[in-house]
Amino acid sequence: MALPYTHHYDLSFFALNLKKFGSSHLQPFCCLRCNSSVSSSPFTEKHSLQRYQRDQWVYNNNNQQRPSLSCDDEAASCSVPADSDSIRLNDIALQLPELRKLLQVLKHKRESCGGQVPKNGLGDVFLVGTGPGDPDLLTLKAVKVIQKADLLLYDRLVSNAVLDLVGPDARLLYVGKTAGYHSRTQEEIHELLLSFAEAGATVVRLQGGDPLVFGRGGEEMDFLQQQGIQVKVIPGITAASGISAELGIPLTHRGIANSVRFLTGHSRKGGTDPLFVAENAADPDSTLVVYMGLSTLPSLAQKLIHHGLPPDTPATAVERGTTPQQRMVFAKLKDLADKIKTAELVSPTLIIIGKVVALSPFWPQSLTEASRLVEV
Repeated sequence: MALPYTHHYDLSFFALNLKKFGSSHLQPFCCLRCNSSVSSSPFTEKHSLQRYQRDQWVYNNNNQQRPSLSCDDEAASCSVPADSDSIRLNDIALQLPELRKLLQVLKHKRESCGGQVPKNGLGDVFLVGTGPGDPDLLTLKAVKVIQKADLLLYDRLVSNAVLDLVGPDARLLYVGKTAGYHSRTQEEIHELLLSFAEAGATVVRLQGGDPLVFGRGGEEMDFLQQQGIQVKVIPGITAASGISAELGIPLTHRGIANSVRFLTGHSRKGGTDPLFVAENAADPDSTLVVYMGLSTLPSLAQKLIHHGLPPDTPATAVERGTTPQQRMVFAKLKDLADKIKTAELVSPTLIIIGKVVALSPFWPQSLTEASRLVEV
């Protein structure tokens, strides 16, 4: 039985030319070599051994062509050939047979369940926020939905500890994106969600943080609702809240910060320069939280200072916040970019700028500074 592919996107998962990517043309990725420098990542790195072990079910029909993994059990990421697009397309082609098989099984389950058939024969899609990484920060509702799902599509920043909570009969499929490699395009993710929901499945879309804060949850919800699919959103603790709480930083504080502003450090391709907000964001009585801002921080800091934010404003950058691998640096705004470079922080890193940072017990002059700020 063929998957439906009469929807909107010519480049979608289901519109792939399978003759072009037939079994005779499938090649192993190569023997993946471990990169020990990221072996302790709490997240699913793009070509990690954990990812292929977790998604092993989807390669069952291609034992001869599946990725050859020579890494040990402690490995978390491996080097791959430079042609990432070929890898992506090859990976999709390898997965197609088992995805089709699962679709058939779920449709049969729907047709044979008697009075329990979902309204209109359609399943539900849940957009679930998994927080910044610590599984203890999940909501009870999120845990319940995760454990009853038929299929879960998960992003890179859904932590391994959260994925360990998935029910034994559920199927996991990685759809993460990172710089230079998107395992699925956004349109392909839309089509996966739609096709399995049309089969009557309970589909869970797992996204780090909150799905509607600097995620693609809004786009996915809009697409599915236009197709008549019911979408339920289960919010997650966004990184700004989870990480600031971990560091003892109040995002607002009477007399110190009367507002908080979330910024994105980069724009979509062809979008407006994300640094254009610097003029309006340079408010010494506000707290700035910058997501995905490692690469643009030097420019952002210069513009904030140029538009009036004091160079000595307290700031912090936190890598892999709330996880056991959390690392952080504290510095004045003018020095933060250099401190980040020295510490070699990597993505995901959250940046918090504002006087409230000095209230953290981790701020080098925390007691003196906090007392001064409260007195003022």
